Amino acid sequence: MFSKCGPLVDCRICIDPSSIRRIAFVEFTDEVDTTAALAMSGTIVYFYPIKVLPSRTAIAPVNPTYLSHSDIEREVCNRTVYCKNIDKNITQSGLKDFFQSVCGQVAQLKLLRDGKFPTRIAFIEFVMAESAVAALNCSGVMLGNCSIRISPSKTPIRIPTVRRSNRN
Repeated sequence: MFSKCGPLVDCRICIDPSSIRRIAFVEFTDEVDTTAALAMSGTIVYFYPIKVLPSRTAIAPVNPTYLSHSDIEREVCNRTVYCKNIDKNITQSGLKDFFQSVCGQVAQLKLLRDGKFPTRIAFIEFVMAESAVAALNCSGVMLGNCSIRISPSKTPIRIPTVRRSNRN
């Protein structure tokens, strides 16, 4: 549908299995193509008008080895968001409490820190896909001293497995 506006760099579709609503993030090679896509707002698709808005965040590239490999992982991805620009003073429990109070029940959350950067990132997996959609609307909200940025996650949260040695 959007390919007629110009060459696509990337496209990400978020599906909520309990709703007819879909959210797509489409990236074009230049602003002229983006402007053409924005003009498509209101176009009827399957009896419903679509809403086309500029994204608050860019589609981040991802290492293909981290992408979802199964239907189960893809379903988990639809319930997971990537959050960046998190104030370094926000705790894991504080972040979880925020998202649970605003969006819905959090299944798991992975808050990452790197001493080189003044802010942190997190992956938040929700119990319900509609909670992840609600979380996308929190992009720009001030949390602590920073305005958080949220985008759909391209990968599920993977908890590293602990290897045990076979020593007797």
